[in-house]
Amino acid sequence: MEAFFIFIAKSSGLVILFYCAYYFLLRKETFFNSSRWFLLAGLITSVVLPFLVYTKIVWIEPTPIVQAPAMTASKATIAAMDYSKTYLSPAVAEDTFEINWNYVVLAVYGIGFLALVIKFMIDFYSLNSVLKGKKILQQADFKFVDIKENIAPFSYFDYIVYNSSMYTASELESIIEHEKVHSDQNHTMDVLISRVFCVLFWFNPFIWLYKKAILQNLEFIADSEAAKIITDKKAYQYTLLKITAHESCVAITNHFYQSLIKKRIVMLNKNQSKKWNYWKYYAIIPALAAFIFLFQIKTIAQEKEAKEVRESKGIVKKNDSTDVIKIQKNTTDQELKKITEDLKQKHNVDVVISDVKRNSENELTAIKVDVKRQNGKTQTIHIESNKAIKGCGIVVSTQNNGSKSVALITDDAPGKKSVIRNQITMSDESDDTDNDSNQSSLTPPTPPTPPTPPAFLVESMPQVPSMDVPMPPMPPGNPDSKTEMAKFKKEMAEYEKKVKSIEPAMAAYEKQINKYLALRDANYEKDMQKYEAAMDKFSDDMARFADNIEDKYGRNSKEYDINMKQYEQDMQQLKKDMKQYQKDVKQHEKDAMQKEKDARLKERDARQKERDARQKERDQRRDLESRRS
Repeated sequence: MEAFFIFIAKSSGLVILFYCAYYFLLRKETFFNSSRWFLLAGLITSVVLPFLVYTKIVWIEPTPIVQAPAMTASKATIAAMDYSKTYLSPAVAEDTFEINWNYVVLAVYGIGFLALVIKFMIDFYSLNSVLKGKKILQQADFKFVDIKENIAPFSYFDYIVYNSSMYTASELESIIEHEKVHSDQNHTMDVLISRVFCVLFWFNPFIWLYKKAILQNLEFIADSEAAKIITDKKAYQYTLLKITAHESCVAITNHFYQSLIKKRIVMLNKNQSKKWNYWKYYAIIPALAAFIFLFQIKTIAQEKEAKEVRESKGIVKKNDSTDVIKIQKNTTDQELKKITEDLKQKHNVDVVISDVKRNSENELTAIKVDVKRQNGKTQTIHIESNKAIKGCGIVVSTQNNGSKSVALITDDAPGKKSVIRNQITMSDESDDTDNDSNQSSLTPPTPPTPPTPPAFLVESMPQVPSMDVPMPPMPPGNPDSKTEMAKFKKEMAEYEKKVKSIEPAMAAYEKQINKYLALRDANYEKDMQKYEAAMDKFSDDMARFADNIEDKYGRNSKEYDINMKQYEQDMQQLKKDMKQYQKDVKQHEKDAMQKEKDARLKERDARQKERDARQKERDQRRDLESRRS
């Protein structure tokens, strides 16, 4: 996809370059036919030139390789090779969602492209509708079609279409001579080519100006050739002015009407340009040369062959007792196969290369290398990315006693998914057996225990107090009755007393809620700080534990493998615990928020009931007073 965007950018730049050359140097010259081929050559060059790449090879001195006859650890191996800065990653980072803007831009381009293709098809359909069912008069190489529609005269390949009822005989003669030039010189092809380029590069505003320049130049050609045949040039110019009254034109054709009538008349009366002005057509050559030198030369650096170096782009380098096998982004499948065969034949090392993925430029974006020995030891390197890899390598060192050690190294930074498992230096089976037997008697150290995620404050939310607001008493039916009124006043006093008794309970409940939330937040922050500190200490302890295991047993021992496997299992369990803990945190916060929300809703309902009760009391008093009056 990146290659496609680069091609579009280069092609658009070349279109702009040719258009600027035409606009500033050639548009006022009368070399119309030369300008026609210049403009067409610009379109073709803008498509072809980006594919023409000159490859330049630069030879550099080979990377120095130091012999390491007695290396027993991968760190020593990597340091001795001086291969490159090596990045080791114990785990693969989880993918994060990111918007791929390449696909967004491609989608926008595709929508515009599809819309213009549909418009192109509609124009062809409209042209076919005009020609369908019409009577065609064949004369020489031209097909004349006399229509009744109010459409400006046009030509389409060998078809010349016009409405004879709208013009006089002399005007029609001028129109036909003009359209014959279009048809005879195949100007329709220029129109179609420019239209296709507008569809492909629709986002580039210069392509639309380029198309306009092509159509304008074609009209200059037709006017110039027709004026040589027509005796009355002034009458031809009047015909041009008359045709401007037609606003309806058929697309993808050479139509007699153009909006640039003034320029056409000016060019008809302009003196011929001097021949020495042809130099302007060659002014584009230095610009094209600069484009090639800036963008179309690809430099490839290759190392010179050293003594006893066998190079296969794979690449296997020999320097005394050490072989460095480099796998680069442009290493082919055949070269990968050759690498595995050479390692098996020369060093008795079994290498399995799998999970190979490539991008559109056939560059490696993912690869997995498994190195296996007869003693059962295994090393693995796995690199995966959306972009081309920088490279990885296999280092095979032959020691003085004939034993061999193998190490895997990578150039890719931690930003990519890269894993090196069991990064160890392997010796022959006899050496491994001796080491294992000597080290088995040692007591393995105890790995550190991972910290336990903090527990939440287990405490239920304060219970909402009973806030049942009593209903206000009903006013007496007979307001004039003293007994009923006395009873009503007594009930109202009791009602107001009960309503006021609710307010302290509500205030106390709100205070309990605030205290609970503050305590929960404080404990949560405190526990999380302790847990983070414990995790930092655990990481340091694990690093010391790994170094202790390596120093005490060595990377080739069974104890080291057992402890490291246990460590990996503990880390995986710790990750599961952390994920579950984070899930519990979110659920706990969600539950607490829901409880708080429910409590506040109950409080709001209680206050609303209280307000409703008081409003009802006021309404009853007003009703009672109105009855009395």
